[in-house]
Amino acid sequence: MTLTPLEAEALVRSLQVSFAAVAVSLPVGIAAGWLLARREFPGKSLVDGLVHLPLVLPPVVVGYLLLVGLGRNSAVGGVLDAIGLPLAFHARGAVLASAVVAFPLMVRAIRLSVESIDPGLEEAARTLGAAPLRVFATITLPLAAPGILAGAILAFARAFSEFGATITFVASIPGQTRTLPLALYGLTQVPGQEAAAARLCALSVAVAFATLLASEALARRVRASTRGE
Repeated sequence: MTLTPLEAEALVRSLQVSFAAVAVSLPVGIAAGWLLARREFPGKSLVDGLVHLPLVLPPVVVGYLLLVGLGRNSAVGGVLDAIGLPLAFHARGAVLASAVVAFPLMVRAIRLSVESIDPGLEEAARTLGAAPLRVFATITLPLAAPGILAGAILAFARAFSEFGATITFVASIPGQTRTLPLALYGLTQVPGQEAAAARLCALSVAVAFATLLASEALARRVRASTRGE
């Protein structure tokens, strides 16, 4: 079907925000997943709880906390605004909100993948003289690749569907922060826009289904390459 200007704008903005959210959070997610899987340290339970907190908090609460902590009236937000990098009510804020709510899903998938790797393989490489960074890059990272991919796809799907934190932190600004869920919500508030809302709903379902198919295909390829098939 041919997309209307509103549908095209909302779809493109959602894809941009989702891809950017994954790109920004993936390096941190890999580090956090590895740290929680391989290291014991004081306060680990607290760190684990903080990482997973956005998963159990209502998204609106997450958005409110971001607004309080990074809004233009806050200390950090004021500095960012002064140097020309505002977050609240800006596309960058939409990326941040989506990344925050999707981060726990990413970390959990990566952590489980790292925990499934036999520590003996890493220990054997270290005893042969490999530096820790080399062990991570040549053994841990490749073996954890399926989990990293799964975490990235889960984060993308969660970011694509994000609504509560986004509308609270950055509102629904046309051309800036109006993603597909926000556009759909806006249409449901206008009498006589049921057909347009249904089209956006169908578009959302199509993108979600395509993401699932792509994730399954990519997962099979990664598993095959990891096993040397």
